[in-house]
Amino acid sequence: MVALTIEDGVATFEVEGADKLWALRSRLQIPLAHIHGARIDTEIAHGWWHGLRAPGTSVPGIITAGTFYQHGKRVFWDVHDPSRVVVVELADERYDELVIEVEDPAITVATIASAVGAAGRNTAE
Repeated sequence: MVALTIEDGVATFEVEGADKLWALRSRLQIPLAHIHGARIDTEIAHGWWHGLRAPGTSVPGIITAGTFYQHGKRVFWDVHDPSRVVVVELADERYDELVIEVEDPAITVATIASAVGAAGRNTAE
């Protein structure tokens, strides 16, 4: 699972527990200006193939974690439970998308949307 904090124009996605080992990452820090959107997507994690692993862990139906190349994109995954998946769309970052399991997808998406909107207003001023 991944926990989100937002501070000083940066979203920090903290990989929790043993998932740090499986994903080979403990934290991703993304400037809000590089986040283009976030959405709940419970279907994306249901398939058995999530792309080419490089590096990461994939045990269908149990865990997908780490870096995967999928449809010409570099995607970071950390998912056990497909019903709690949020997809974060990025630009000008190492990853094109983050596919992550969070505690509350609706709150996470709203938090990201609010922070990105506020950051955009501050930049325009």
